[in-house]
Amino acid sequence: MPGTLYLVATPIGNLADMTYRAVEMLRAVSAIACEDTRHTRKLLDHYDIERPLLSYHEHNEAERALALLERLRAGDDIALVSDAGTPLISDPGYRLVNAAVEAGIRVVPIPGAAALLCALSASGLPTDCFYFHGFLPRKSGERGRFLAALAGSGTVHVFYEAPHRILETLKDLVEFLGDPTVVAARELTKVHEEFLRGRASEVHAALAGRDAVRGEFTLLVGPLLSATPAVEVTIPEEVTALVKSGLRRMDAIKEVARRRGLPKREVYAQVEIPGQK
Repeated sequence: MPGTLYLVATPIGNLADMTYRAVEMLRAVSAIACEDTRHTRKLLDHYDIERPLLSYHEHNEAERALALLERLRAGDDIALVSDAGTPLISDPGYRLVNAAVEAGIRVVPIPGAAALLCALSASGLPTDCFYFHGFLPRKSGERGRFLAALAGSGTVHVFYEAPHRILETLKDLVEFLGDPTVVAARELTKVHEEFLRGRASEVHAALAGRDAVRGEFTLLVGPLLSATPAVEVTIPEEVTALVKSGLRRMDAIKEVARRRGLPKREVYAQVEIPGQK
């Protein structure tokens, strides 16, 4: 009988946020797949959990997923954790989960913390509809084009951002989206947790005035109601940006048609996305 793959959420900062169910599950499985074995070992030591750890990260995901799948087929129960928060949310794991589903192996989520939901719930921004994009492109030009394609979307957008890029990203929000309302959530659940709210330019000024910018950020951008992007973005570029953000191709085409007041067939006729049909 095959084993079960458990997707176990771990704390995003405060170790007390670990759930009883998560602790018991990590104690029960045959092995735990994790991004950084040293990081996860600290968590396990805190809860007196002794289980074998297997490295599973973006550089060995394809190879390690096959090995884990064989163990699952052989009857082992395996837990997958990320360094912080819910597995697969802007972290590796898709290949393993997809392979397990296709093989008929049971996949069970063990819910817990997720930085994007913690930040969204306390942001003061609308929560009925939002897009989560993970990390923005690192290169300035690509990041600018991506942001410009979001103009006029009328919903909240959520990103993760590193401390050494947050100031550049806030400047790009001013340049490409006309200084939108933002919330920058820093060090969530930790001692120095902080929410900075205001226009992108105001939050940039607040952070730029500090001796150093520390801590991982969850950045939320308020509804973008402007119907016209701050820079000229072609229809194919706008569709491509939405596809990269997680929308299916046809949904992206419908959204661009809605934003621009065009028939869907007209947008479809202009779009060519390599590798997609």
